[in-house]
Amino acid sequence: MRRVPVLVICGSLVLAVACGRDGAPEGRTPGAPVGVTAAAGSATSVHVMWNRASGKPEVAGYEVYRGTTKVKDVPGGEHMVDVTGLAPATTYVFTVRARSTAGEVGPPSRRIRATTPHAVAADSRAPSRPERPKGTVAGSRAVQLSWGRSADDRGVVSYDILQGESKVHSVGGGQTAAVVTGLRPGTRYSFTVRARDATDNVSPVSEAVRLTTAPGTDDGRGTAPTGFRATTRRADGSYYIDLAWVPPRADGAITEYEVHLDGKVATSLVWGGTAPQDRAEYGFYLGREAGETHRVRIRAKLPDGTWGGFSAERTVTTGR
Repeated sequence: MRRVPVLVICGSLVLAVACGRDGAPEGRTPGAPVGVTAAAGSATSVHVMWNRASGKPEVAGYEVYRGTTKVKDVPGGEHMVDVTGLAPATTYVFTVRARSTAGEVGPPSRRIRATTPHAVAADSRAPSRPERPKGTVAGSRAVQLSWGRSADDRGVVSYDILQGESKVHSVGGGQTAAVVTGLRPGTRYSFTVRARDATDNVSPVSEAVRLTTAPGTDDGRGTAPTGFRATTRRADGSYYIDLAWVPPRADGAITEYEVHLDGKVATSLVWGGTAPQDRAEYGFYLGREAGETHRVRIRAKLPDGTWGGFSAERTVTTGR
């Protein structure tokens, strides 16, 4: 029996060019940044991340907004920032906009919420050092990291992942794993982890995890769904496409996927309850015309909030 997602964020895929997209069509202004996440780094800071924009027009920088107020300008080569000076125990809404080299500012990303924890008075004790860090290579542009939980007398709020001396990622204090993407093929990296509490006390860094990404030009296919299949069927005078795949292995449940149709974001789907681990299936409406050819692929949102690699792309034709 097929499991059906309880929530489809976007409906009919007939209008796939407009439905469910974070971005905007190519033109004079950049599209809206995609893959935006926000997580509290302490009682007074939030770590905001997004996917780097590519294509035309070229992006010169990003603008980060808290509500309607611009709080940060970020160079085009970066895709994360710590927003500081916030109030404890407060929910904030963040969006990101891309700015082209011509100075044109694109539309805002989706609104992402993050809540800072309560402040802890007179806390000067840092969390313990994260122990037993491990890592595996996930293709040529991604690695998967894990570590032992840190201890703190008031609780760990977040973990920072460092690449050399630079902070490249952050996850919540309840997580002990992360996927770092956007790496270069055939390159040796050194990663460490440190814990942070609500008053911004940071632990000593963990031992280093040294990994070399695989050679090639793929986009982290070790984090991509495998065994991807796509077929069409006809019912009640209309055509449907049925998808099936094996979810990627990750340190946590995969509950959200993004479907791309003909090279564009078509829809997102989210599983409620228990998400499938060994095989997932999903079907959706295509239209009523026979002889139409479409390309389809899928990717998963990993437990740390980043998008994994794309599955293999399949081509289907209605009426065949």
